[in-house]
Amino acid sequence: MTDKTMTPDEVVGRLRSGMTVGIGGWGSRRKPMALVRALLRSEITDLTVISYGGPDVGLLAAAGRIRKLVTPFVTLDSIPLEPHYRAARESGAFALTELDEAMFMWGLHAAANRLPFLPVRSGLGSDVMRVNPELRTVTSPYADGEEFVAVPALRMDAALVHLNRADRLGNAQYLGPDPYFDDLFCEAADAAYVSCEQIVETAELSKSGPPQSLLVSRHSVTGVVETPNGAHFTSCAPDYGRDEAFQKLYATTPWPEFAERFLSGGSEHAYQSAVQAWHEEQN
Repeated sequence: MTDKTMTPDEVVGRLRSGMTVGIGGWGSRRKPMALVRALLRSEITDLTVISYGGPDVGLLAAAGRIRKLVTPFVTLDSIPLEPHYRAARESGAFALTELDEAMFMWGLHAAANRLPFLPVRSGLGSDVMRVNPELRTVTSPYADGEEFVAVPALRMDAALVHLNRADRLGNAQYLGPDPYFDDLFCEAADAAYVSCEQIVETAELSKSGPPQSLLVSRHSVTGVVETPNGAHFTSCAPDYGRDEAFQKLYATTPWPEFAERFLSGGSEHAYQSAVQAWHEEQN
């Protein structure tokens, strides 16, 4: 058994420019934002990002760190289109591969199972094939002869995910309503880093929720980071909901102004303190 605990900056120290990085969560829900903020404090750039996109993509896009994005959407949920992503995309700041949600999921499954692709019906007859001319089709070798889209595996150098609880060995648990495919991200990556609200003893995980909530197994995890409020400003149910007021601020504030006030402090503690100070100003 190995203690895999790390700090956000130690995780980022394992990453390099040019890597393909997967980011778990969904839209503006349970995103590993503390790890994303640590990534922004580094000089790492030229990334290929794979994500059911939310403010993770928006932050990295606004900071100019993305070379290519693979995603089915980029949303803040209560704000339909992530504004910093939209601005970067409209300016042609990075390449985009936009897949159907199901195609994206099966790409994760293919990577997790070390397959080059998986055949799916999703995408046939749609503009997904037109806007992604690199996609190929395959024909069933059996009597049906059906044609499928060959969705390529979404392999990653590293995956970043956030869950509610974890132990020091890398077992991790979600306590909210949805796993958001975080287990597939971990299994599809060469290295996976799990941030969590709280590190607990292994025995506590079985007491906190049903067996199916033990989503991520230690065999697929490289490092574990305890980051209370580490998904902020996205939700991390049931620990906390989305910080809607702060998300609105993020969406309506020019990037240089937002980054200067909230992301220039040099640590996650500085970010959390700046957010708290902002909230106190609103009262």
